[in-house]
Amino acid sequence: MRFFTSVGPNPRVVAIFMAEKGISLPEVVVDLRGGENRRAPYAVEVNPAGQTPALELDDGSILTEITAICEYLEERFPDPVLIGSTPEERAATRMWTRRVDLKICEPMTNGFRFAEGLPLFESRMRCLPEAAAGLKAVAQDGLKWLDPLIAGREFIAGDRISLADILLFAFLDFGAGVGQPIDPANGNILRWFEGMKARPSVNPS
Repeated sequence: MRFFTSVGPNPRVVAIFMAEKGISLPEVVVDLRGGENRRAPYAVEVNPAGQTPALELDDGSILTEITAICEYLEERFPDPVLIGSTPEERAATRMWTRRVDLKICEPMTNGFRFAEGLPLFESRMRCLPEAAAGLKAVAQDGLKWLDPLIAGREFIAGDRISLADILLFAFLDFGAGVGQPIDPANGNILRWFEGMKARPSVNPS
């Protein structure tokens, strides 16, 4: 297998997921800033959507989309469990991952693309600069919604780290560097974030 990676929170989600599992794969670094992901051969042979990351499997087929890649790695390398060992655990992880993605990560990312990231993205995708402020506010609303729900929890889905935690951490860490920090009023989110930040998987040597 080979892991196609780049700068950005999406590849980092998979990288942290693999680090938590102790998986090490050969990497191909894609020059996202230089637009390598948007032209051949990457956009033809690897991912026609022109996005990173991607995972080339042993048979040469390609997986894209971070959730699909992580689900596949969970099945190939089941220990330690990061999605779930029972139907109930897997369902809970998928529920929280979906909530975090829709309510926080997607609006946060597009808020960046349509504002601070506009010079990079305006020639690559349809951008809506007029929507940037609203999307950033939607992401903050999502964090405000999540904050009381994780009171007393070490992790988002309960007492175990899961894909939901990894996804949210990678995007919040990214957001902090592009003008979308965590509101200090979200004390439970801040506590959780500091716990995640201390994990070796998010700070590879």
